[in-house]
Amino acid sequence: MILCDAGVLLCLVDRTQPQHKSYRDAVMRLASPLLTTWSCLTEAMYLSLHRGGWTMQKQLGQLLLDKLLIVYEIQERDYSRLLELMEQYRDRPMDLADATLVLVAERTGDRQILTLDSDFLFYRIENQETFDVIRVQ
Repeated sequence: MILCDAGVLLCLVDRTQPQHKSYRDAVMRLASPLLTTWSCLTEAMYLSLHRGGWTMQKQLGQLLLDKLLIVYEIQERDYSRLLELMEQYRDRPMDLADATLVLVAERTGDRQILTLDSDFLFYRIENQETFDVIRVQ
């Protein structure tokens, strides 16, 4: 599966974003749904509310209903790892949403990510592997 951060989720529903059409077309061509976390989806919903109101939030929710987006469930046993990651990358700083995506990569082995965030060029999966950041033109 391909991981997806909040910035791309917002880009998918916000037509004013410069890369909206590119990302929308790329996601529609994918054979499998995107994988994200509740933290990323919450961040995207918050931004959607302020940029386009309920209409934009509904479009984001429709990605879930259409099964184009799957939400990975963070478990209680993962909390300490999330805090470790945020401390490790505090100089960037790493927010909770980004930490959850690194954690998902560690748990699933999925390295591909759709992101607008250059920090994923620096983050390491299990402190070793790099993410395969998908470039959309």
